[in-house]
Amino acid sequence: MRFMMLMIPQGYESAAPGSVPDAGAVEAMMQYNRQLKEAGVLLSLEGLQPPSMGARVTFSGGRPKVAKGPFTGVKETLGGYWMIQVKSRDEAIEWAKRCPVQDGSIIEIRQVQELTDFPADIQAVMAGFEELQHH
Repeated sequence: MRFMMLMIPQGYESAAPGSVPDAGAVEAMMQYNRQLKEAGVLLSLEGLQPPSMGARVTFSGGRPKVAKGPFTGVKETLGGYWMIQVKSRDEAIEWAKRCPVQDGSIIEIRQVQELTDFPADIQAVMAGFEELQHH
């Protein structure tokens, strides 16, 4: 089973453009990433620039509206993710519990929908998008 662990760092919603964590925090995170890799469960990982450098496209009445960051009123924002392959949701939870994060941070765990999770008629509509299939 593939799971995405979504990092929601405390305070990242108000981080200034170009903000980076301190070297000690990066070192601790890299040790954690090595543990995931050495255990053979890590498929990919990425960190994201602060939301102050991003944009949001919302839709109303079929029309897009663009807002550039920072975003007012946002309480939590995504800082990055890990894609892991484990045997169960409980195993994904155990990996998330080991992550070296600051107090108040959140890791949300979501199972990836595999092509085989869909009925045959929907799988047929998705044909040709091999990236939707786990290899």
